[in-house]
Amino acid sequence: MKILLLCLAVLHAGSALDPEEQNIPNPCGGSSYSQVLCMSYLFYEAERSGYLPPDQRVTWRGNSGLGDGNDVGRDLTGGYYDAGDHVKFGFPMAYTTTVLSWGLIDFTEGHIKAGQLDYGRAAVRWATDYFIKCHTAEREFYGQVGDGYADHGFWGRPEDMTMYRPAFKIHQGAPGSDLAGETAAAMAAASIVFKNVDDGYSSTLLTHARQLFDFADQNRDLYHNSIPQAADFYRSWSGYGDELCWSALWLYRATNEQQYLDKAKQFWDEFGIGNVPGEFSWDNKNAGAYALFTMLDGDGKYSGALNTFLSNIRNNNPYTPGGMVFISEWGSTRQAANAAFIALMANKLGVDPGTNYGWGKGQIDYIIGTYGRSFVVGYNNGPQRPHHRSSSCPNMPEYCDGNWAMNQGGPNPQTLYGALVGGPGQDGSYNDDRHDYVKNEVACDYNAAFTAALAAIVESM
Repeated sequence: MKILLLCLAVLHAGSALDPEEQNIPNPCGGSSYSQVLCMSYLFYEAERSGYLPPDQRVTWRGNSGLGDGNDVGRDLTGGYYDAGDHVKFGFPMAYTTTVLSWGLIDFTEGHIKAGQLDYGRAAVRWATDYFIKCHTAEREFYGQVGDGYADHGFWGRPEDMTMYRPAFKIHQGAPGSDLAGETAAAMAAASIVFKNVDDGYSSTLLTHARQLFDFADQNRDLYHNSIPQAADFYRSWSGYGDELCWSALWLYRATNEQQYLDKAKQFWDEFGIGNVPGEFSWDNKNAGAYALFTMLDGDGKYSGALNTFLSNIRNNNPYTPGGMVFISEWGSTRQAANAAFIALMANKLGVDPGTNYGWGKGQIDYIIGTYGRSFVVGYNNGPQRPHHRSSSCPNMPEYCDGNWAMNQGGPNPQTLYGALVGGPGQDGSYNDDRHDYVKNEVACDYNAAFTAALAAIVESM
C-alpha cells in the first residue's frame, strides 16, 4: 500500500519550527523494531538521486542529478546521495548494497513479518540499477559522480544544484580492486535477493558481478590512486584484499562454483584476512568474511576468527554510560550497529549464540532509545536537526541556502524518518545540532547494517 508523507505548510524564510508545529505523522506502523525497519528503508528513499518513481513515499524530494554523466556522454543518473551531501561515492554505496542484500537474504522472514520485503528489494535495486549504468565495459566502471569539495561548498536541496558534477571512473589502465571488488560483492549478493523473484535481472547482476570480480582480481590497485578525488573522503585504508575475499565469497554463495571459494581461501592467506580487525565497516570487510566463511565452509578457523572478533569488540572497547560499545568517535552508533549485526549473524550461525544475540540486540536497543534517548530521526523523541541538506530546507520551491538552513534554530523542516545519526561521544554526550557533522550527520552506510540487524531481531521475536 502506498504511504504518502504529509508535507509541511510553506514556511517563511528565516522562520523556526517548534516540534509541535511539524505535525508530520510517522508513516510507518507496527511494533518498535518493525517500525524502525520500515523507517530505515524510508531514509533510503530520501537519499535517492535521479528520476523518482511514482510510488516515492518521501514526497518532499523531487527529481535531481538529471545531468549526471553528461560530461562523459553517459547516463549516470540514479543511485544514492552519500550522506547529508550530494556526491555519489560508489565505494560506500556498494558496501551499503551488499549489506542491505545480506539482511534480505538471511533475515527474509524478519522482513516479511515487518512488511518490508518489497521495500528492501526496492532499496537494493535503486543501487544496482545505477551500478549497471556505471559498468560501461567489462573493465570500466564509474565510481564517483560529483566533486566532494565543490559539493560541500553548497548547502541546499539536490533539486537546486547548479555546480559541475564530474564523473570519475576506473578502467584497465587505472584500476581499483577495492571499488570493483565491493561492487562485485554487491551485484552477487543482489543476484541472490532477486533469484526466483526476477530471474532475468538476477542473471544480469551475476554477469556484472563476475566481470567486476575478474577486473578487481586481475588488474590490482587501490581505487583512490585512479580516482584521487575520493581519497579525502572514502579511501580504503584496509587495502583491497578484504574486498577480493569478500566478493569471492559472495560469488561462491551466488553460484556454488568451487573456483570462487578457492579464490577466497587464496586471498585469506595472501592478504592475512585472519588478522582480526577492530571494526566491520565500509572500509574493512574481514569480519563479514568470517561470517560468510563460517556459513559456507566447515573449517573451525573461520568460526574461531568470528568469535575472536566479537569477543574483542565486546570486551576490549569502552562503553558509553548507557551501554553502547564505543569503537570510533566518527559515527559511533554506526560502528555499534555494524558490530551488532555481525553478532546477530553469529547467533544465527551458532557461534556463542546466547551471548551474541543478547549483546547485539542490546546495542540496537540502546540506539533506538529503549532505555534512554533515540538516535534515529523521527522515532522515540529522536534527533530533530540532522546534518542533512535537503531535509533542512522548507518545501519547494521556497528559497533555501546555508544561511537559512544552518542558522534557524528549530527542527529541520522535513523529518528525515529513519536516519541514524552519528551518535554520542564516549562519555555519552550528544547535542542535537545540525552544525555538528561528527555526531549528527547521516549516511547510507550508517543505516546499512542497522537495517539488517533490525530485521534479524524482528525475525527472532
